[in-house]
Amino acid sequence: MHDIEAKSTRCEGPVARPAAEPITFDGTVGLFTPAEGPARLLAVLFASPWGLEEMCTRKFWRILAERLAQEGISSLRFDYPGTGDALDETVFRPGIETWAEAFVAAARFLERRSGCDRIVLVAQGVGAVVAAQAAERISGVDGIAFLAPVVSGRFHVRELSAFSQIINDKLGLKKETAAAIEVAGLRMPQEIVDGLRSIDLMKTEKALAKNAIVFSRSDRPADGAFAAHLRKLGGDVLDVPFEGYEKLTSNPTVAVVPEAVASQLVAWIAELAQRETAVREPCVSGYASTHQGADYAETTVRFGRGGRLFGIVCKPLSQSPEKKPTVLLLSSGYDRLSGWGRSTVETARSLAREGISSLRFDCANVADSPPLAGHTGQVLYDPVQVADVREAIDFLESRGMAPVVTAGRCSGAYLGFQSALDDPRIVGLVGVNPVVFQWEEGRSVDEALENPVQTLEHYGRRLFERETLMRILRGEVDVVQKAGEIFRRLAKRAVQPLAQAVGGLSVRERAVLAGFRKLHGRGVRVSLLYSAGDIGLEELSHFFGRDAKGMRRFPNVTFSVVQDADHNFTPRHARMAYLGAVNSIVSSTANR
Repeated sequence: MHDIEAKSTRCEGPVARPAAEPITFDGTVGLFTPAEGPARLLAVLFASPWGLEEMCTRKFWRILAERLAQEGISSLRFDYPGTGDALDETVFRPGIETWAEAFVAAARFLERRSGCDRIVLVAQGVGAVVAAQAAERISGVDGIAFLAPVVSGRFHVRELSAFSQIINDKLGLKKETAAAIEVAGLRMPQEIVDGLRSIDLMKTEKALAKNAIVFSRSDRPADGAFAAHLRKLGGDVLDVPFEGYEKLTSNPTVAVVPEAVASQLVAWIAELAQRETAVREPCVSGYASTHQGADYAETTVRFGRGGRLFGIVCKPLSQSPEKKPTVLLLSSGYDRLSGWGRSTVETARSLAREGISSLRFDCANVADSPPLAGHTGQVLYDPVQVADVREAIDFLESRGMAPVVTAGRCSGAYLGFQSALDDPRIVGLVGVNPVVFQWEEGRSVDEALENPVQTLEHYGRRLFERETLMRILRGEVDVVQKAGEIFRRLAKRAVQPLAQAVGGLSVRERAVLAGFRKLHGRGVRVSLLYSAGDIGLEELSHFFGRDAKGMRRFPNVTFSVVQDADHNFTPRHARMAYLGAVNSIVSSTANR
């Protein structure tokens, strides 16, 4: 049913498990994780949060599904209409009911696919509202787990509005549309917003399920009050703390899986489930893996050895007579394959309108692709991701979709550069805001992510601001560490002319310049885009001078600076500049 590349001769190390089974239904994408060993009589349906919270919990959801599978419990997680990798052609006139109807449809699919007629709903954030709206229409609901639930829709809308302003101010973004809720490029449809405002779960008049567990945040009395309300309605209700909520939901790149919550939740669900095997055989065939938009078709795929990597191929409905490379869209950090603010989805579908096919996928241990056995830790800036890209190109080549142009932002741009050096099937690359071209040996990735560097100009501007001085006085700034960092950066800038003149002073510098020479020799087209003032410009100037004059040695490389854009290229004009660069590179490498 799905495209699974059975093996790859170049992936080293054992595979831990295959990715979940991807399917399409009702215009959306779902991921079904089957039970391992004897299946229990009960399955789990996930109701996701929305926006940044959903991006942060994506890996957490996958880990929960895998641990449930080890307990003999099947599960399904999916994207609400108009979110993630779901189709864009969604009518939201029914408001929040649009998502509730999709949730009911997902429950029906789960019942058929798992063979189970008992179900537990796991809902976080706004997913609590969706699950509560849909619960009465789902037969066999045995229990509901509420994680940091949205209890008052009206309060949540106000909170999202305030959060939107905070995030946009921090990123230096302006609101681009009249949408009521717009957080870092993600827009909640007005109809959903209006529907949320009218919902208050404290007004629920009867028990939603006979068993419930509420994971409450310590700073949100409404969570505990909701648990008490459910208890009054009857049934067995547990109220436990949601330990680690803030570390889970602050940033997808540094999100920490709350192990205590995961263990408690899986144990609670396993207690509800029975050990006997399911009374009905699951239906394992007849499900769609492709859905179609107005001018594109997308196919969910698993590829790589053992089907370990999850991805989506997006193709134009009408093929161009010109042979064009396929664009391999690489994620930044731990963002899921739909991208920051759904930017990768938008890019893939826009490319299809231009007659260009693409593949977007999650590297191992990112979002919905499980880790390789023995490599469950940090994977960013690690050679293991270059091996993932090789397997992606192997898969595309097996379908006649090579050669390839890579496109990515930040760590995705780094991965594209390193992969182009590794694989001659890459004929072009587009990199947005690469912080480095070669990771410094011995440098901690975790520490770099926790304490991201800023430009020297940024430190200069902030040094004498009142807020900075107050933070120093309160002991919130490690003055010694920051001073050492600034000194090292100044010293590095001072030796730039010498490094450029002799072809690099360090092993890293020589490797980067050798890499650019290699790409030039192979005729690989390279397009680099930067936000004005981005930290990545310091890396560029280190190798090619403040005005990048040194880049004239490499006529295969172009670069441009986009004004009024953040590091994520969130604004519409920045996304269009990125799309234009990808189109240009593809056109220049067509028929190769």
